[in-house]
Formats: sequence, C-alpha cells, structure tokens
Amino acid sequence: MREEAAKKAKRRKVIVQSSVIVGIIAVLTIVGVVIFTSVSASNNVANPKNMLSGGILLTKSDKAVTTPAIAQGAKPTPTTQTLDGKTAHIQIWLDYQCPICDQFETTNSAQMKQWMSEGAATLEVHPVAILDSPTNNQYSTRAGAAASCVANYEPDKFFDVNSALFANQPDEQTGSGLTNAKMLELFKGAGASSSAITTCVNDQTFAKFVTNRTTEAVSNSQLKNPQNGSFGTPTVFVNGERYQGSVSDASQFAAFVQAAVKDAGSSGTYSFPKAS
Repeated sequence: MREEAAKKAKRRKVIVQSSVIVGIIAVLTIVGVVIFTSVSASNNVANPKNMLSGGILLTKSDKAVTTPAIAQGAKPTPTTQTLDGKTAHIQIWLDYQCPICDQFETTNSAQMKQWMSEGAATLEVHPVAILDSPTNNQYSTRAGAAASCVANYEPDKFFDVNSALFANQPDEQTGSGLTNAKMLELFKGAGASSSAITTCVNDQTFAKFVTNRTTEAVSNSQLKNPQNGSFGTPTVFVNGERYQGSVSDASQFAAFVQAAVKDAGSSGTYSFPKAS
C-alpha cells in the first residue's frame, strides 16, 4: 500500500509539473503572438505612393514627382535637390485645420504656382495633424489622410486639391470639420475623382501615415522653431533655410525666396531634413 501510494504521489507530481510547463508554454505563446501582432501592425501601416519623403513633391502645379511608397517599417527618405543658384525648393509642413496655414496658402499660392510654371521653384507639401479635436472630428488627420489618397491615386491633382481644402477650411474654434463626403465633393471639383479615392477617403486608409509623419515632425529638432523650441504649422523652408516672416505678405516671402536661393548658391545637392 505504501509503494502504491508513493507511485500515485509521483504520478501526481509529474502531472502537476507537466501542467505547469504546458501553462508556461501557452503563456509564452500568447505573449509571442501579441508581440508579433503588435510589431506586424506597426510595420503594416498603409503608406501612399508619391510621398517617399513624407510629402509630395511638385515640379509644376499639375505635375508631381512619382515615387514608391515608404517601405513597411521604414522611415521617410528626404528628397535630394540640386542647388543651381536659380531654383527655389520650397517645403511646407501644414495642417488643413490651421488658419495660419490658410493665410500662407491664400497669400502665396498664386506666386508659387507661377514660379513653378517658370521652372524657378519646386514645392514639397507635408500634411500633418496638429489640431485634431473631438469637436472637429479629428479633421486634421482626416483631411491629411484624404489629401494623401489624392497623392497616391491622382498626384498631378494634388496642388488643386490642396488649394480647395484651404479655400473651404472650417472654422478652427466652432467648425466640426468637413465630412468625408464634402471633401470628396471638393476633390471632384478639383479634378480628382475615382472609386479608389472615394474608398480611400472613407476608409481613412492613410490616417496612420499622417499620424506617423506628425510624430516625426514634432520630434525633429531641425523642424522646431528656434524662437520657442517647438514645432508648429506652417513650417516653411526654402533651400534648407527657414522662413520666419509674415504669412500674409507675399512680397516679403518672395524676397526671402530670392535671398534663400542666392544664399544656397550652386553648391551641388542637399537634402532636408537631414536623416537622423
């Protein structure tokens, strides 16, 4: 009887140990799946084509430079530009809910369009989302994602779509943000209309792309305003030089552009922001 009891005790011990081991393996498996899923989700962000730098590069108001999308899990690749002593490479980080961005757009859109038509400028637009709120239904992100849909499917229409969004900007304090339907209506009026764009806008396919670009912009020391140490919109650079003048004075911006081109000279190539 003692021998039988000892055998039973040994069997129980083995069963308990086996159960503990199986339990540990199960827990580790679940943790592994969660980690893998989290990493896969972070690397599975949908990124639009023609925005490899995080922004879309226009050489004319109706001509975008085509690029592949940012690779899964990769960072944007800053655009490399040639300094030839005569071309202004304008880069703008903007928020479609930002009223100061609207002032800059309203003031300078026509002359930037003219400069591009003359081959005297390029324009790189980086949509970010700083002014999301429950009141505006996360409009900054929704509009940035919607504009990214146009960059992906109808890149040559981006300039006109960009202008249409600012021309119809909702009030920052009281507006509820444009609906997806309204944005699609504006896009159609600007010549960008397709079932692919409609699905992309309604599904907010590139919302996470905008969020990621915003996070990068806010944390990038090269984009922070030296006067207050923070990032804000609009942030404007010309040939790598920050514009800090009036957003509502076209002549002041034009003078700055001319000076920035002269300052940069014809010293080969440059990219901005520099890869960190």
